[in-house]
Amino acid sequence: MPHQKCVFLDRDGVLNRERGDYTYMLDDFEVLPKVPEALALLKQHGYLLIVVTNQGGVAKGLFTKNDVMACHHKLQQSCDNLIDAIYYAPSHPNYSESLSRKPDSLMLERAIARYNIDVTQSWMVGDSMRDLEAAEKVGVKAILVGDKYSAGSYPLHMHDLWEAAQVIVGGNYSL
Repeated sequence: MPHQKCVFLDRDGVLNRERGDYTYMLDDFEVLPKVPEALALLKQHGYLLIVVTNQGGVAKGLFTKNDVMACHHKLQQSCDNLIDAIYYAPSHPNYSESLSRKPDSLMLERAIARYNIDVTQSWMVGDSMRDLEAAEKVGVKAILVGDKYSAGSYPLHMHDLWEAAQVIVGGNYSL
């Protein structure tokens, strides 16, 4: 299998609206504007699209794995099934330890091995520093999106996934 390039994507705050609390009810799961278009653009440029998301509410007993899967199904339907894989970490440090949970990088490492991903051509788009730390651990370039952090808090900081996709496919960046 040839090496593939990939865009790893955090879920909450990148693909769907961050609610400040856990998003697990279908009525609350809202795909952000221009996300389907951003994913389509990345696909047109040959990127695998892999979601890597912490879902610690499962370990806390706030919601079930079935709730998470229902949200992922809605995400795929809203985005024309463009996402190649979704990895999620159901653990939470107060309840269960896991190397999958970001900022650890096991979700990314599993995907890299399974899909023969070339990390030098791949990206992570996240809305928190723990997403970027996970990317750094595996040698993937990263883009911070959203408004959780002040401007300039990370070298590549974009408004949203659409802007990040423009940078990724256009090669208009310097690290």
